[in-house]
Order: sequence, then C-alpha cells, then structure tokens
Amino acid sequence: MTSRLPENGELSRQGGSANTELRIPDAADRETLSAFVARAVRLDLLALVRLRNRGNGVMEAWVATPFEVLATRAVHGEITPRDVTVSGNELLAALTITPGERMDPGPPRDLMWHSELPAGGDWPQVDLVPAKVISELAEKGAALARDNLGPQGTPPASLLDQAVLTVTEGSLEVKIPMRCLFALSGMGFVDSSIPDDVVRVTATSSWLRLDARYGAVLRRRHALLPLLF
Repeated sequence: MTSRLPENGELSRQGGSANTELRIPDAADRETLSAFVARAVRLDLLALVRLRNRGNGVMEAWVATPFEVLATRAVHGEITPRDVTVSGNELLAALTITPGERMDPGPPRDLMWHSELPAGGDWPQVDLVPAKVISELAEKGAALARDNLGPQGTPPASLLDQAVLTVTEGSLEVKIPMRCLFALSGMGFVDSSIPDDVVRVTATSSWLRLDARYGAVLRRRHALLPLLF
C-alpha cells in the first residue's frame, strides 16, 4: 500500500469547501456580484460575505459594513449549502479567476458571522428620495467627517448616528442616520448622474431599508436591549 502527502491546496478542499459550490449561470450576474464583493473588501479587507438562497433561482449576498449597516445585493444564482458565510477575498478571487458558472467560493466561515439579518416579509414603502439628494447629503457628511476624525481615524459615533433625513408615511416616521448614507455611498449603490433616479425607503417596526439602483442597505431602527443575567 502506498501513501502520499496532500498537495498544496488539497488540505483546504478536504477541510470542508469541497461541498461548497456557487453557481451563477449568467456572466453579467457574476460581474454584478464581483463588483459588490470588491466594494465590500475595499471598505474592509477582512470582509465576510454571507450567501443565501432566496428561492426561485435568486441568491442574496450580505456584508456587514464598517458603518454598522448591512449591505445586500441579489443575483440569479444558487449556493450550496443554501446559507453559508465565506471570506470576501476568497470569493472575489473565485469570481475573477474562475471563468465558468460553477466555482468554489472558499471554505465556510459561518462562526465568524455575528450580524443579525432581518426576517422575511413585507416592507411597506415610506418614501422615494431623489438619488441626487442622497448623494449630496453623503458628500456633505464626508466633508464634515474629514474635519472631525476620532482617535482611530474614523468619524465619531455622534456624526454617524445623526439623523440627516426624516421621511413619513401616515403616522409612520422614519429617521435616516448618516451611517446609512455612508454605507450607500461606500458600496457604490447610488448613481446621481442618472436623471430622476430615486432611493426607495421602506421600513418595518424594527428595520429600516434603503433600496438604490445597485443594492440596498439595512439597519435596525432601534437598538436591542442588552440581556441581563
């Protein structure tokens, strides 16, 4: 009987990624997901991407941005298993190096994902805000942030949490904090050069969602109360 040492890379495949497969049939959808992941990695070199099958051949990609805001984009595709978290860098490499519709997105890193995702259901529309207004507010906020950087070189929480836009629908009032606009801008979701383009604001009792042309950002409307033991 003969034996051999595993070749380079074989250990990682044996470690669990062999059963993880990403399938995106259309090249345009692969480019869309690649752009999404590239933006996330640009904001955070250690970004994780959670991939989930939504049904009807649609897959959602989620990232937790440095602004404590979730960002998401949906494409036509399928991930096996149906809900898995992978490294953004490894996923980006797979998307840019693998030419076919099937690829290995890297080993699962589910234990490293700590962000809550909203439950499914209806998202009542609150308002439609011109994309140009969103971009202008984000640019003003960025200029203000540059002049008020904290000790770690990041904007202070007081600026990020500042409500820069309030929208209403009937008795529902939704305040949009600056951090959500920074996430929209940082992920490249808004294109203010497109005439009459809008950002759709929807909300539930717990969550706020902003849907722009190239993706959406979400954040809890109210902080969760800490558990007491």
